[in-house]
Amino acid sequence: MKQRKIPLRKCVVSGEMKPKKEMIRVVRSKEGEVAIDPSGKMPGRGAYVSIEPAVVQKAWDKQTLNRVLDASLTDQFYQELLDYVTHQKARQELLGK
Repeated sequence: MKQRKIPLRKCVVSGEMKPKKEMIRVVRSKEGEVAIDPSGKMPGRGAYVSIEPAVVQKAWDKQTLNRVLDASLTDQFYQELLDYVTHQKARQELLGK
């Protein structure tokens, strides 16, 4: 059987190329609203971040997503993203990759 190609994405914080399933997409709509996109299909400008709490914390400290998405993000959004990533990481470890 033919091997399927695994789509890779680049993390905007660490610069690592990882499979799309190991990343979370953050999207900015045309209206300027920024949201977490678990499905990866929302319209707008997207940026991928690794599902690693340390990477999200680094993005928060350096305000990386603000520059990449050209938007001003609140600490509340970064906290929501950190909570989401921590939850997803725990699910991956519990269920196995």
